[in-house]
This record gives sequence, C-alpha cells and structure tokens, in this order.
Amino acid sequence: MMTLNRYRLRHMAKNGHKGAKRANALLQRPDQLIGVILIGNNFVNISASAIATLIATRLWGDLGLAIATTALTITVLVFSEVTPKTLAALYPERVAFPASVALVPLLKLLYPFVWCVNLASNSLLRLFGVTENQAGSDHLSREELRTLVHEAGVRIPKRHRQMLLSILDLEKVTIEDIMIPRNEITGIDIEDDIDEIVEQLRSTQHTRLPVYRGDINNIIGILHLRNAAKFLTQDEINKAMIMQSCREPYFIPEGTPLNTQLFNFQKEKRRIAVVVDEYGDVQGIATLEDILEEIVGEFTTDIAATSPDITPMDDNRYMIDGFATIRTINKILGWRLPTDGPKTLNGLIMELLETIPENPTCLKLHGYNVEIKQVKDNVVKAAIVHDPFAPPKGSKKKKTTQQ
Repeated sequence: MMTLNRYRLRHMAKNGHKGAKRANALLQRPDQLIGVILIGNNFVNISASAIATLIATRLWGDLGLAIATTALTITVLVFSEVTPKTLAALYPERVAFPASVALVPLLKLLYPFVWCVNLASNSLLRLFGVTENQAGSDHLSREELRTLVHEAGVRIPKRHRQMLLSILDLEKVTIEDIMIPRNEITGIDIEDDIDEIVEQLRSTQHTRLPVYRGDINNIIGILHLRNAAKFLTQDEINKAMIMQSCREPYFIPEGTPLNTQLFNFQKEKRRIAVVVDEYGDVQGIATLEDILEEIVGEFTTDIAATSPDITPMDDNRYMIDGFATIRTINKILGWRLPTDGPKTLNGLIMELLETIPENPTCLKLHGYNVEIKQVKDNVVKAAIVHDPFAPPKGSKKKKTTQQ
C-alpha cells in the first residue's frame, strides 16, 4: 500500500478504477491504514508465537521453547515477512488493490481499536513536535520534475522531453537572454526621406518594424507590414499614412522571466515588445516567436543565418561575434561559460579585463583561450576562441556536453 505510485494511483482513480479508488481513500489517512494493518499483523504474530510455544513445551518440555522460537522465527521471516513483502513491493498494484477489499471493512470493524492506538501513537509523536497532518508533500520540485522527464525514457519522445525541459527552464531565462539587442534592431526613422522609408518597407525581411523619431530611444509605434501594404500600392505616400498604420509600442522591463512575459504577451494580445532598462533606454526587441523558440526550437527562417555569429575554424577554434549571447554559444558548442552575469561574449570579456581591450589581446576566459581580433566603437567585435576541453580532431573519443 505504501509503495504505490501516488500519481499513477490518482490517475487510475480519476479514470474510475475501483481498486485504485479504495487504495487512494485509505492512503488519505496513512496513520489509520498503518494502524489497522499492524493491529492485524501483530495480533497474528503474537498469537502464533503463543500457540507455537504452548504446543512445543507440551511436546518437548523446556527444550520446546527454543525449538518454537527458532522454527517460528524462520517461518515468519520467510513466509510472512520477506517473501510476501518483497513480492508486494515489486507488484504493489496487484497486491494492494485486492488487499483494499479486505482493509476497508476491517478498518470500519476495528475502528475503535485503531482510534485508541492512533491516539496513543499521535500523542507520543506530539511530544517530539510531530503531528499526524505533517506528512511530506507530494508536490514535485522543478528539479525533481526534470529528473522525472529524463527518466521517462522511450515513453516520451526525445524532442518532447526537450520541450518539457525547456518549459521548466523558462523561469530561469530572462528577456535579456533572447531579445534582439539594440544595435541589431531594424527600424524606421520617421525623420528620414519618404522615398528611403518606402524603399526600406519594400525590401525589409521583417514582419513588424519599430518606428522611431531621430533616435531608437524615441520609439513612437510598431508598424505591421500587413497594414503598410494598404498604402504601399498608392502613388502618393506620406508620413501621416505610416503613423496612422502604426500601433502603440508595448514596453517591458529587462530582467522579466520568460514564463511571465509569455503570459503577458497573451494577456496584452501582443507579439512584439520593446525592452527598456531602469532609465527607460531601449535595450532591445523581444518577440513571442523568440520565446516559443526557447520551447520548441527554431521553427522560422533565421534572417541572420547567412552571417552566423559562430564560424568554425581548425584545431577546435571558433571565430565568434562579440555580440553572440553566452546561452547561444553554450547551446551550439556545448560549452559551460557562466550565464549568471554578462549576456554576451563582449560583456564577459569586458567583465574579466575591467577595461576596453586593444586588439590583438589574448586571455583565458573561464578555461577557454580567447584571442581578440577586432575592437571597434569600444566593444569587442570579433574574437577567436579555442576550446581546450575538446578532443583533437580525428580522435575516436567522443565529446560529451552538458544537457
């Protein structure tokens, strides 16, 4: 009864399994269940001991006491304890469900005795600061759920397991980890010439574009190209048409967990948000698709695929863009760079050096050898990173990565 899988038991009870319903009802009060089982168990064992002793002493006299003790101990251990309890532990449902048919009426019949035993037992437990209602919670923590998903094996396809694990990790990941950084934002400056704006609208590969006035910190709207199609076919286009087609921008603070922002997107009926810091300055753009890709993996065409941030070189070396995020580097290369500090390779290098480096500069970054190749506008634009933990190319040893 006590080794039943509680989650499987509840599932079977909800589906109408009578044995599961009885067992689940009994397990709601484990003190009473243990009480009725042990009353019967001890009554039988003590009675058997008394009867065996009485018979043995009449047959063999004083020697019968030793014979009865030895024989009964072996008999009880083999046939009443070890064998049946091992069988029940291996097949709990096969034993517990039929046993519940007898335990339910026994509990009702012996309830006065059970109540007295539980009263004495619970009173003793209270002396040690323990109450009968202080049972361990059946709720699983996030890490326990991760272990459960990992051990599901072939019952859950590998891709589905990865999706479940990604959902569990949403709370650990913030908007900063998945947003398009400020320097990579493609938008429309409403102060530009109207011909330049029209050309940009006709050639852009994005569905939604932020519209700003003069500076990216002054975003005044979000333009959906579906709305822009209404006036792009007209001969005369003015900026007023663009402004009328824009939707009010949706601002969110940096540091927002992805699970919270996913709910906020659903609540606000939005698909794109402008990320700002504590001073109100724009830090980047976050979209619903970016969050969903954290769960299911990439499912849309990546515009930046033609110029990847990570370029493999020889001897386990990689040319990495300074604005490549640490999470992306770890995910693609299987590295273990810290993610609890700066979000980009440039930020991680700056944090270590505590100054703006001059190229070429070499350093060891959390065990990885880094050669800075380009520094521009006070940021590291590109660096070559060597992975000393990877086996030499051509080696038969397989590289293992942290999942």
